[in-house]
Amino acid sequence: FVWKQVKDLEAAGVFAAEIEVVPAEVASAISRRTPLIMISMGAGAGCDAQYLFSEDVLGTNRGRYPRHAKRYRDLAAEFDRIQSERIAAFREYAADIQSGAYPEPRHMLEADALELRKFEAFLDAEG
Repeated sequence: FVWKQVKDLEAAGVFAAEIEVVPAEVASAISRRTPLIMISMGAGAGCDAQYLFSEDVLGTNRGRYPRHAKRYRDLAAEFDRIQSERIAAFREYAADIQSGAYPEPRHMLEADALELRKFEAFLDAEG
Protein backbone atom coordinates (compact mmCIF):
# COMPACT_ATOMS: atom_id res chain seq x y z
CA PHE A 1 0.00 0.00 0.00
CA VAL A 2 2.76 2.47 0.94
CA TRP A 3 4.71 1.54 -2.19
CA LYS A 4 1.64 2.24 -4.38
CA GLN A 5 1.25 5.65 -2.76
CA VAL A 6 4.92 6.42 -3.46
CA LYS A 7 4.48 5.36 -7.12
CA ASP A 8 1.34 7.52 -7.39
CA LEU A 9 3.29 10.49 -6.00
CA GLU A 10 6.07 9.87 -8.53
CA ALA A 11 3.49 9.81 -11.32
CA ALA A 12 2.00 13.07 -10.05
CA GLY A 13 5.38 14.74 -10.34
CA VAL A 14 6.17 15.39 -6.71
CA PHE A 15 9.81 15.64 -5.66
CA ALA A 16 9.57 14.50 -2.04
CA ALA A 17 7.37 12.62 0.38
CA GLU A 18 7.22 12.01 4.07
CA ILE A 19 7.08 8.45 5.30
CA GLU A 20 5.88 8.21 8.86
CA VAL A 21 6.01 5.42 11.43
CA VAL A 22 6.58 2.44 9.18
CA PRO A 23 9.18 -0.24 9.87
CA ALA A 24 12.66 1.12 9.22
CA GLU A 25 13.48 -1.69 6.80
CA VAL A 26 10.38 -0.94 4.72
CA ALA A 27 11.14 2.79 4.59
CA SER A 28 14.76 2.09 3.63
CA ALA A 29 13.73 -0.32 0.86
CA ILE A 30 11.28 2.23 -0.55
CA SER A 31 13.80 5.08 -0.28
CA ARG A 32 16.41 3.09 -2.24
CA ARG A 33 13.91 2.39 -5.05
CA THR A 34 12.37 5.82 -5.64
CA PRO A 35 13.79 9.03 -7.04
CA LEU A 36 11.69 10.95 -4.49
CA ILE A 37 13.42 12.55 -1.53
CA MET A 38 12.05 10.47 1.30
CA ILE A 39 11.71 12.22 4.64
CA SER A 40 11.43 9.97 7.67
CA MET A 41 9.46 10.63 10.80
CA GLY A 42 9.76 7.57 12.92
CA ALA A 43 10.63 5.42 9.91
CA GLY A 44 14.30 4.87 10.60
CA ALA A 45 17.54 6.29 9.25
CA GLY A 46 17.37 4.76 5.77
CA CYS A 47 15.60 7.73 4.21
CA ASP A 48 17.12 10.91 2.78
CA ALA A 49 16.20 13.16 5.69
CA GLN A 50 14.77 13.09 9.21
CA TYR A 51 12.33 15.36 10.95
CA LEU A 52 10.56 15.76 14.23
CA PHE A 53 8.07 18.37 15.30
CA SER A 54 9.65 21.19 17.24
CA GLU A 55 7.21 20.44 20.08
CA ASP A 56 8.85 17.04 20.43
CA VAL A 57 12.43 18.32 20.18
CA LEU A 58 11.78 21.17 22.62
CA GLY A 59 9.63 19.17 25.00
CA THR A 60 6.63 21.49 24.94
CA ASN A 61 4.11 18.66 24.64
CA ARG A 62 2.33 17.39 27.69
CA GLY A 63 1.31 13.82 28.14
CA ARG A 64 2.37 10.91 26.02
CA TYR A 65 5.19 11.26 23.52
CA PRO A 66 5.18 9.05 20.45
CA ARG A 67 7.82 6.32 20.46
CA HIS A 68 9.64 7.87 17.51
CA ALA A 69 9.90 11.30 19.14
CA LYS A 70 12.96 12.39 21.07
CA ARG A 71 12.81 15.18 23.61
CA TYR A 72 16.00 17.24 23.82
CA ARG A 73 14.73 19.80 26.32
CA ASP A 74 11.84 20.08 28.79
CA LEU A 75 10.39 23.46 27.92
CA ALA A 76 6.98 22.44 29.24
CA ALA A 77 8.44 22.65 32.74
CA GLU A 78 9.95 26.04 31.90
CA PHE A 79 6.60 27.27 30.57
CA ASP A 80 4.96 26.07 33.81
CA ARG A 81 7.56 28.01 35.80
CA ILE A 82 6.99 31.14 33.69
CA GLN A 83 3.22 30.81 34.08
CA SER A 84 3.64 30.61 37.86
CA GLU A 85 5.72 33.79 37.72
CA ARG A 86 3.03 35.52 35.61
CA ILE A 87 0.32 34.59 38.09
CA ALA A 88 2.44 35.72 41.04
CA ALA A 89 3.20 39.07 39.37
CA PHE A 90 -0.47 39.81 38.65
CA ARG A 91 -1.46 38.81 42.19
CA GLU A 92 1.16 41.19 43.59
CA TYR A 93 -0.06 43.93 41.25
CA ALA A 94 -3.69 43.42 42.34
CA ALA A 95 -2.65 43.45 46.01
CA ASP A 96 -0.71 46.70 45.49
CA ILE A 97 -3.76 48.27 43.83
CA GLN A 98 -6.02 47.18 46.69
CA SER A 99 -3.61 48.36 49.38
CA GLY A 100 -2.78 51.63 47.66
CA ALA A 101 0.91 50.74 47.32
CA TYR A 102 0.57 51.32 43.57
CA PRO A 103 0.74 53.77 42.02
CA GLU A 104 3.35 55.67 43.98
CA PRO A 105 4.14 59.31 43.18
CA ARG A 106 7.13 58.17 41.10
CA HIS A 107 4.73 56.34 38.78
CA MET A 108 2.60 59.41 38.06
CA LEU A 109 2.97 62.75 36.31
CA GLU A 110 2.33 65.90 38.26
CA ALA A 111 0.59 68.86 36.66
CA ASP A 112 1.94 72.36 36.99
CA ALA A 113 -0.21 74.05 39.66
CA LEU A 114 -1.01 77.13 37.52
CA GLU A 115 -1.86 75.01 34.48
CA LEU A 116 -4.07 72.78 36.64
CA ARG A 117 -6.01 75.80 37.96
CA LYS A 118 -6.51 77.04 34.38
CA PHE A 119 -7.72 73.61 33.30
CA GLU A 120 -10.15 73.31 36.21
CA ALA A 121 -11.48 76.82 35.46
CA PHE A 122 -11.99 75.75 31.86
CA LEU A 123 -13.89 72.64 32.99
CA ASP A 124 -16.03 74.67 35.38
CA ALA A 125 -16.89 77.10 32.58
CA GLU A 126 -17.85 74.27 30.25
CA GLY A 127 -20.27 72.99 32.86
